[in-house]
Amino acid sequence: MPPLLTASDPPPVEHVDREGRTPVLLTCDHASRGVPRALDNLGLDEAKLSLHIGWDIGAAAVTRDLAARLDAPAVLAGYSRLVIDCNRSLDDPTSIPPVSDGIEVPGNRDLTAEQRTRRVEGIFRPYHGAIEAALDRFAARGVHPAVFSVHSFTPFMNGLNRPWHIGILWDKDPRIPVPLMAVLRREKGLVVGDNEPYSAREPAGHSVRTHAVSRGLPHVAVEIRQDLIAEAAGQREWAERLHRLLLPILEDPGLYRVKYY
Repeated sequence: MPPLLTASDPPPVEHVDREGRTPVLLTCDHASRGVPRALDNLGLDEAKLSLHIGWDIGAAAVTRDLAARLDAPAVLAGYSRLVIDCNRSLDDPTSIPPVSDGIEVPGNRDLTAEQRTRRVEGIFRPYHGAIEAALDRFAARGVHPAVFSVHSFTPFMNGLNRPWHIGILWDKDPRIPVPLMAVLRREKGLVVGDNEPYSAREPAGHSVRTHAVSRGLPHVAVEIRQDLIAEAAGQREWAERLHRLLLPILEDPGLYRVKYY
């Protein structure tokens, strides 16, 4: 079976600050709208790939900026969620969606088992392998880091406006999400969602569940509304805000312990 990616394609994973000193790993599952050359843009034009169906608009820039401010490593997915969604289990029907938010994806129709496997081996496994390797590097130093997953959401979906500026997604481990929601709600004018507009209650949140929950690491996923971070100024504003509000939480040495809930 020939590989999906060739030498002319970008790598499936982007690494930022691999040697970052802060005991935090940032992840961004939907960082890119890229499509391997062999898949011919999945039959979509650039305008559709640029929509929220193709990637989490603004999330990659916030992740890179926050990693730099924290001096922490980050792992970002290199290809569009439409090629294969790195935050879905492989048996999830939305893992390779033939339709996304009402838009048909021609390149995802009637795939053979081999075509699916090429995407899994070329994109999905390298991304999750990179997260595991980053966590293993921490573990080799006796460090149990926090995992911070960055996403963004469209402000309008299924006929409804979504009023939240940011959503905090979590399940059983309160160590980061509860204090983070508290300080965010002290920010003037912010509407903060508790598992809104999506929920991380089991079994949702494949990446965090697979890498953080399984290791007993403190973790949280955030969803920032896309109109707030579509441009550089908003991306900087939210990276600065998250850095400022996270620092007191991350400075607690008691945070970095293995704990299962």
